[in-house]
Amino acid sequence: MFRKMCCLVITFMLLCLWQDRDQSNAETVGGKKMEIKIKSTAFEEGGMIPKQYTCDGTDISPPLAWSSVPNGTKSIALICDDPDAPMGTWVHWVLFNLPADMKELPESVPPQKTLENGSIQGMNDFRKIGYGGPCPPSGTHRYYFKLYALDTEMNLEPGITKKELLKAMEGHILAEGQLIGKYKR
Repeated sequence: MFRKMCCLVITFMLLCLWQDRDQSNAETVGGKKMEIKIKSTAFEEGGMIPKQYTCDGTDISPPLAWSSVPNGTKSIALICDDPDAPMGTWVHWVLFNLPADMKELPESVPPQKTLENGSIQGMNDFRKIGYGGPCPPSGTHRYYFKLYALDTEMNLEPGITKKELLKAMEGHILAEGQLIGKYKR
């Protein structure tokens, strides 16, 4: 009986610890988990990215739309990268200072340092400004489109790297979300 009771107590404690760990990983605002819902009309979550959005096609950015941006958001940032690249995570897009009330990006965002709406683009790992589509050397790779709601506008120059943007965003992220697409060559 004592042994059974100890097993139940240990199981209960492990469940409580697991639940606390899970909740501590969630982005919170006022104690509530905040997650941005991001989607694309070009591909489903976890689905294949069509060729036109890759280096094998016209290499244009896919359309993206989002919802659930929290109150207090001053700007939005987007990073797209490939964690399956052979030499480490490969950055495909760095975009920041999107207006807080913006709810979507159209297909084929131009590769300009500063867009008409004031958004600023950074440098991708192809050493170019703007979007550089999937171009894996072989196999199937995953592409994470990560969106961040920020409590400030970033006072950064065009052409910054993902690393520089992430450093500047520290302490300013109100909520985030991601969409994963795949591409195979």
